[in-house]
Amino acid sequence: MTQFPFKAGASALALGAALAALPAVAQETLVINSFGGAYEEAHRALVIEPFEEMHDVEIEVVTAYSADALAQLRAQRDNPQFDVIHFSGGQEVIAAEEGLLVPIQPDELSTYGEMYPFAVDGIEQGRGPVYSVAAVGLLYNTEAVEEAPTSWTDLQDERFADHIVLTDISNTYGLLGLLMINRVAGGDLSNIQPGLDVVSGMLDDAVIVKSSPEIQQNFAQNDAWLAPYAQDYAHTLRQAGLPVAFVQPEEGSPAVFITANVVAGRPNTELAKAFVDFSLRQEAQIGWAEALRYSPTNAEAELPESLQDEVLYGAEAIEGLVRFDPVVVNDKRPEWTDMWNRTIAQ
Repeated sequence: MTQFPFKAGASALALGAALAALPAVAQETLVINSFGGAYEEAHRALVIEPFEEMHDVEIEVVTAYSADALAQLRAQRDNPQFDVIHFSGGQEVIAAEEGLLVPIQPDELSTYGEMYPFAVDGIEQGRGPVYSVAAVGLLYNTEAVEEAPTSWTDLQDERFADHIVLTDISNTYGLLGLLMINRVAGGDLSNIQPGLDVVSGMLDDAVIVKSSPEIQQNFAQNDAWLAPYAQDYAHTLRQAGLPVAFVQPEEGSPAVFITANVVAGRPNTELAKAFVDFSLRQEAQIGWAEALRYSPTNAEAELPESLQDEVLYGAEAIEGLVRFDPVVVNDKRPEWTDMWNRTIAQ
């Protein structure tokens, strides 16, 4: 297992003192989900195992991705099995509306005052706080491109013709990229035709792929120079020895917002809230940036200078984050997929 750095700060120690007052029975077990692979390894090292060790709690981890996790919550409504559920696709908005999650009050989070406002927006309605962000922008070949791209409209710049990689919208990052292209072109969630028109005009100059490994293959073998995709994957490409950098376009970056949510109907709600709070502390946020190049949502998390150019970092960059309404996206996605498929089949 890959090891990631962890340091117990003053806020974590204070949280430990508070937990000591909880009834012993409530500290026995928490059931949570995580997302498998390298993500779950980091999750265990940065949050799960330190929480277990510091508070003598056993945490059972079930690998369940967001859509499946929501389906399980719905199926278990009358007898929920999870204490904390993690989402990366906006499912917390839907789950909160359906009464599946527990509201969190600001004074129940010791980290509340450290968080960017967007990260704790809606917690009193049941939506869990955002503890990591995977931003989508432009990945470019630093050896082939003399002047870094600065705008989503650069995807239409002739200097990148025949060197562009687009990702199919069956991939969440690909969908977010299309929605941002559409927004810059004058569209919105009620009308994605402007974005599809941009893509249609790029078909002669771009390769369309469906997965991350195909992006790597194109940068490594097929002379790719520019691709709308996520900042964490730029790190993966650099680890593979490829000269790839990430840039946040001037119009902003859509993103995957990863949340930790307390499940309703469980007997150990206070302990679950403490786990969510523990997930937000500065040390964990720095660790996510170091391990997977996710952006911190704790404004007081100070990243080493070596990381600051690899993730969205600081108030100005964070203000450029764009979040598309996940309820609308979920409802519209089948329709958009059909429109996309007809566009790229031209």
